[in-house]
Parts: sequence; C-alpha cells; structure tokens
Amino acid sequence: MGSQRLLMWDIDFTLLHTGGVTRTAYGAAFRHLTGQEPLAYPDFAGRTDLDAATEVFARHGVAEPDLAGFLTRYAVELLDRAHLIPERGVLLPGAREVLFALAGRPRIVQTTVTGNIAPVAHAKLAAFGLDAALDLTVGAYGTEAVVRPALVAASRRRAEEKYGPFAEVLVIGDTVHDVAAALACEVTAIGVATGRTTGDQLRVAGAHAVLDSLADVTAVVTLLAPAPG
Repeated sequence: MGSQRLLMWDIDFTLLHTGGVTRTAYGAAFRHLTGQEPLAYPDFAGRTDLDAATEVFARHGVAEPDLAGFLTRYAVELLDRAHLIPERGVLLPGAREVLFALAGRPRIVQTTVTGNIAPVAHAKLAAFGLDAALDLTVGAYGTEAVVRPALVAASRRRAEEKYGPFAEVLVIGDTVHDVAAALACEVTAIGVATGRTTGDQLRVAGAHAVLDSLADVTAVVTLLAPAPG
C-alpha cells in the first residue's frame, strides 16, 4: 500500500468556476445578516471562506460578526441557486476527463482541499458531476482553518486513517496559496495557470510543476499518476 498517491484538488479556477452564482449567494447571505448590501467583496482566490468572511465583515465595520451563522446562511443561499451553476458556470477544459481517468487508476485517491465550506464545495462539484471521482470524506474545507496548510494536513490525516500511508501527496491548484500550503506540508505542489495567477508566478512561488491547463488530458494524467516502472 506504500505506493499509494493522494491527489488534493482545489476547486475554483482549477476545475471550474460558477459564473457569478457564488458571489450572488454570498451577497444574499450578507444582506440577510446585516440588512445592507456588501460594498466590497474580498479576494477569495486561494483563501478559506473563514478567512474571507472575517475580512468582509471587518471592511464593513461589523464588530464580532456571527461567522458561523453567516457561513450557514451562505450555504443555504448557494444551494438554492445550485441549479444555475451548470448554465452560468464553466467546467474548465479537461477537468472531468482528467478526474475520471485518474479515478480508474489503482492506488490513486483523489479528494478536494478547498477554501470553500463543505456544502458549497460539494454543490459546485456535483453541479458538473465531478463529485463521483473524488472521496469527499477525506477532503478539507474552509471552515476548518484560516489558512490552507492546516487543510492539507487535515486531509492527509483523514486519508491515511482510511487508506493507509501514501508514498506521495500532491496539491493541485491555481494560486500561490495552494503552492504555499503544499510546501508548508512538504508535499508536491502542482500549479495550474487557469486562474488569475500566471504560470511564472506559480513557478516563483515554488510549484514543482506548472500546467497551462488540464486540457491535455494524457499529459496531465501522466504527470499526476505516472506509470510504474
């Protein structure tokens, strides 16, 4: 079992994006709790929802916000709009093909390590049918910690409790935060330059490999799950 490989996928702008559905739900949750329109949104890229929510309330001068209540309401608002994700959102090229090709490989376990809270992460993945390729029970999500390295560590712990030790762990994401989290946990960082972060920025951050996209399915699968030999 020591040859097992654990793949931790980021979601937003690595596999898909929701075309504004997430932002609409976020704004609705903010209005529900505060009675006001959000004047500004945080930069969500690579950050946990717990971290981003703390910032957005601070920027609006809300002292001691009910973060748990806000994130619960955000999940409700997103789930109410989940049917809009397939029509307004985008499944990034190669994402489905890569995930399902890897899901068929022996000794490969795939999950998500994401800044999204769990209900939102699951809804986004399910909207495009990606959830079936992942073991979401060993993932880590955006209410568990403020910063991402703790999420990588938590997911690895859960996966090893379920599957045993892994010879290699890979974090695949589109931001420098994904790369930094992998490096902090001394695992492999794979950058995917399909978000707002360039390939060069991902390399400078220390990514072990950088992909322009997931579109070349054969090359991506070979990188993430090389044949033994």
